[in-house]
Parts: sequence; C-alpha cells; structure tokens
Amino acid sequence: MRFSPAFLDEIRDRVPISSVIGTRVTWDRRKTNAPKGDWWACCPFHGEKSPSFHCEDSKGRYHCFGCSASGDHFKFLTELEGLSFPEAVERIADMAGVPLPARDMQAEQREKQRAGLTDIMEMATVFFQEQLQAADGARARAYLRDRGLSAATQQSFRLGYAPESRNALKQYLAARGVDRQDIEACGLVIHGPDIPVSYDRFRDRIMFPIPDSRGRIIAFGGRAMSPDALAKYLNSPETELFHKGNVLYNFARARKAVARGETVVVVEGYMDVIALAQAGIENAVAPLGTALTENQLELLWRMSGEPILCFDGDGAGLKAAWRVADLILPMIGPGKTARFALLAEGKDPDDLVRDGGADALRAVLAEARPLADLLWMRETSSVNFDTPERRAELEKTLRDLTSRIRDETVRFHYNQDMRDRVQGFFGNQRRQKGQGQGWGQGQGRGQGQRGQYGHRTGSNAQGTGPWSRRAGAGASGGITESLGRSALLKRGGEVMTVREASIVVALINHPALIDEFFAHVEFLDLANSDLRKLHIALLDALALDMANDRRMVIEAIKQAGHGDIWVRAEALMRRMRQWPALEEAALDDARDAFAQALHLHRSARTLHKELKYAEAALASDPTDENYQRLVEIQAQIRDVQATEALIEGFGVLSGRAGRS
Repeated sequence: MRFSPAFLDEIRDRVPISSVIGTRVTWDRRKTNAPKGDWWACCPFHGEKSPSFHCEDSKGRYHCFGCSASGDHFKFLTELEGLSFPEAVERIADMAGVPLPARDMQAEQREKQRAGLTDIMEMATVFFQEQLQAADGARARAYLRDRGLSAATQQSFRLGYAPESRNALKQYLAARGVDRQDIEACGLVIHGPDIPVSYDRFRDRIMFPIPDSRGRIIAFGGRAMSPDALAKYLNSPETELFHKGNVLYNFARARKAVARGETVVVVEGYMDVIALAQAGIENAVAPLGTALTENQLELLWRMSGEPILCFDGDGAGLKAAWRVADLILPMIGPGKTARFALLAEGKDPDDLVRDGGADALRAVLAEARPLADLLWMRETSSVNFDTPERRAELEKTLRDLTSRIRDETVRFHYNQDMRDRVQGFFGNQRRQKGQGQGWGQGQGRGQGQRGQYGHRTGSNAQGTGPWSRRAGAGASGGITESLGRSALLKRGGEVMTVREASIVVALINHPALIDEFFAHVEFLDLANSDLRKLHIALLDALALDMANDRRMVIEAIKQAGHGDIWVRAEALMRRMRQWPALEEAALDDARDAFAQALHLHRSARTLHKELKYAEAALASDPTDENYQRLVEIQAQIRDVQATEALIEGFGVLSGRAGRS
C-alpha cells in the first residue's frame, strides 16, 4: 500500500515519538526534560550503562550518540521490532486514531504529477539564476549589492532575476519539452479563458525561490524592480505544490539550525531572513506576505515549543503582534507558546543587523516577552482605570481572553497569572495615589472593595512606556514587573516591593539587627536589583567594620554610589507608613516587625519556588496527586498573603508592588 507524505506527516505529528520509544526503554530522570519533550535513555540498539540515546518530540527524531542509530517513528519500529514499513505505519496510525487510507489510484497519479511539477520549478529556478548573472540582471545585482547581500549569500538562497519579458521563461521551458498545461499548473504564467495567449507571471523582478520542508522549490516570491509596479512583492498563486498558508520561508534551513539548539525566530519577509542568515543567524523564517496562519504556527511548534516572533518597531508592527497573540491564545498548551520581540521604532531586522551586527538582534531577542505580558500590556496601555466600572471592565476583558484557551491546565495558570497582575496593578496604583484619606484608608484595617478576581481594587495612576504611545493612547496604563524590566520599554523605575524594602531599610536604620539575624541576612534573597545593591553595600560595610551604627552604614552606601536608592527606599517606607523600619522606631519594635517581615518573605520565596516545581511536575505528569500538590501550595501562598494583611493592615508589609 502506498502512503502519501501528507498522511505520514499527519500521523507522525499526532503521536509523540517518545510514546513509541517509551514502550521499549526506561527514560533517565536526571537528563530527561519531559515538559520540553526532551528524552534520554540507554540505547535499545546496543548495550550501554549510561544514557546516550536521545529523542525529541518537537522534531519526531531519535539519535544515539553511542552507536549513531537515528530515525523517526517508522524506522524505530522497522529496525527494533522488525516490522515492515506498512506494518509500522499501521501501528502509528492506530496510536494516532487515524484510519488507514484506502488505496487511491488518482492520488498516486497526482503524487507523480507533483514530482513532475517540482522538476519544472527547479528548471525555472535555474533560469532565474542565470538571468541574474546576465546583462539584463545588472540592476538586480546592484540592488542586492546595495542591500549588503554577498554573492555567496545570493547563491546560497538561489536568488534570481525574471527579465522584463512576457514570454522569456515560457519559451525557455517549452524549449526543454515542458507542456503548456504543466507550466500553467506551476503558476509560472498568467492564463485563463479570457486571455488569448498566456504570459510570464514574473517580469522585471528579483526572484526568491520558496522551498518546501524537504528543500524542493514549490513557489517563487518576486520583488519588483520598478517603483511603478502594482505590487512590490508578488508570490506564486495557489497550486498543487504550493499552499501559502502552509509554508514558511526558509523552514528547511531553519530546522537544521534549531536542531543545533537555536530557537526559531519569525521575521516579516524574505530579505530579513536572508540578511540574518548572512550574519550567522540561520534560525529565522518568515510567512509569505500575509499574517501567520494556524498551520504555520503548527509548523513552528514542530521545530520549537517557544518560537520568538519578531515585529518591526512601529505602530503597524505592534498591531501585527496583537493579531498574532489573538491567533495563538486558543492554541497554546504546556510547552507550546510563543514570545514576542519588538524592535526599536523605525527598525526592521535587516536594518538592525546591518547597523549593529548579529549581536544587536540577539540582544533584542534575549528581551523577548511572554504572550501573557503582551496581552496584559495591550489591555492596560490605553485606558485610565479611574472608576470602578473601568476596573471591572478590565477584569471582564481578561476573563474573556483567558477563557479562549482550550488547554485546561494552561487556562488555569493564565487565570491565576491575570488575577495576580490585576491585584498588584490596582493595589500599586491605590498606594501611589493614597494620600491622607485615599482609597482603602479610613475604611478600617484590612478592608476594601473586592473585585471579581478576589482582590481589593483601587484607583489608577498613569503608566508610561513607548508601547502605549504607539497604540495612540492619550492615557496609558500599567506595566507588569516582568515587562518593565524589558529593554523594549523605557522604564520609569523598577518595581520595589514594600516587604523587601522594609527588610533592607530596617537593617540599615537598626544595624544591631544584622548581628542578631546574620545567618538570614547574609543570604537574603531579594528580587529587586536596587535593593540587592543596598544589601551588597551593607555586607561590604560589615566586612570593613563600618556597620556599627546607622550613620556609618549610610556613609558606606553613599560611597558605593547607591545613595539615591537609599533615599527612595526610605521614602517608600514613610509613604507606606512602615514606621517600625524607620530610624525613630524603638529597637524592640523594629526587631518584632523585622522578624515578621523576614519570616513572611522567606516563606513566600520558598513557596513560589515550590510552585514552579509543582507546575512543571503537573505539566509533565498531569496526575491527581500532582494537581493536588499544586492546589496545596497555592493555598499556602494565599495564607501567607492573608497573614501579611492581618499583621499590618491593608497593603502594609505586603509583597505587592509599590513603585519607588
């Protein structure tokens, strides 16, 4: 029985290769990273004591670094279990829940036709390459040279030129025995019942051959040389070979780079991909002149569970990022998401690499933000949440967004993440505006209005950031702590939590606490980088015997160049009325408050680390036991937060963000 490549690809994609191999091996727990689909075991093809057999679900391949055995689902079954190829296909199809296709003579005939069409496309590619080097290709060569593309790069991507002629390619192919119907089937000519004589589709254009996943040319993209052309870029039409929404430019080459450990990067167009490859970044792909499709996203996830989507740094680029975010959201799952990188305004990847080299782009990619950050920024960047109705509307919008996620586990974590963001955002804005009888003050300790997410809401202050300006917003909203650290945004100051600040400020104002709590103070785990600087300066002062009194400690901090951080941290304590941390407090009061804050801080940090482990365990092994463990940790975190509120009242000593 003959199986089409499309059918084989379908059942391979439906069944993780680890499910096939896992019945014959025992996975090594130390080297295996199950959430990422990265598996290690002792090789079943030769005897060994340490695991050198590796398989990756994203690539559907296995390889042994000991005996060099390698292959896919079918090869594993044929070589290890001695099945015939049809038997191996039947086994995988059964695991995938896909019925075997009945033999289709017409489909087999179409497959033969496809093979013939790819031969014609190869002939056309050679023709365009020859024309680029001919006299008529001088302007095209000059353009490519001005764009900084070397001859070697042009040859590597097989760039060509379509001459300004209505029949040059058609005559070239006809002279080599290609039938008119086949030329038309390849989409190389314009034809139809109302066109008496067909003519070349591509004329006076730089030609970009588009290969499929196996490197065969299936279509072309052409860039017009004339500024008067109706379309700057023109792609081949839909054909038996080419379906635009199912293809990514440079897919085959990028897949090899990803196999070497890179993360696939999605850019806008052909020139971006080629410029990056010339700079040494070979893991880039591009859609073909349209927005990403679901099928293209599935192609990306076959290469990498977390591709980076790179957008031009202008308003159109940001809107494009939002459209893709909406497309991706329902499809995400454990180990299946995306990150977003926005370039500086007015720059595309090609510009960035030419101006600053590959390192300039890598720096931007390193700052790529998660999907959750992009969605949060979009919903909070253009509205002033100064009324209860607007705050309620934000909560409803976020609930509607997260409800679109099909995967139940990921939807659960997104709901939790958005609750935390809303809680921190409104609480932060309330504390910023809370002067005298502000929101939540004068209502009684620990009281305030609770919204749908179970948080206490407050009034909103204005946020800053270039993304808000790109959206054309007159008023801007909040930026999450993680997004605020990104170089993509102009930061107005890093988030400094009240709890962390109270611990550090108390140590500086009351140096006697350093000796009493030295075992904890020495290894204090702080999230805020500015507070970490104060902590280091404090330890340095201690080592230099300059921590005997408050004045000497503050002098050491100023000598270290962190006097401004100290001023901001202490001002935050006064603004938040954290009097036990201030100089005026009695040592006994300072000690009690410090001990409470330290205990809560250490408990919270430990629980959040345990939460990450529990989330990873649940993602890799979604059992009731792992789910229950996750729920228990979340309950403990809520208990810690409730304890904070009860000890110090609304917002006091809470780990929630207060902008310093």
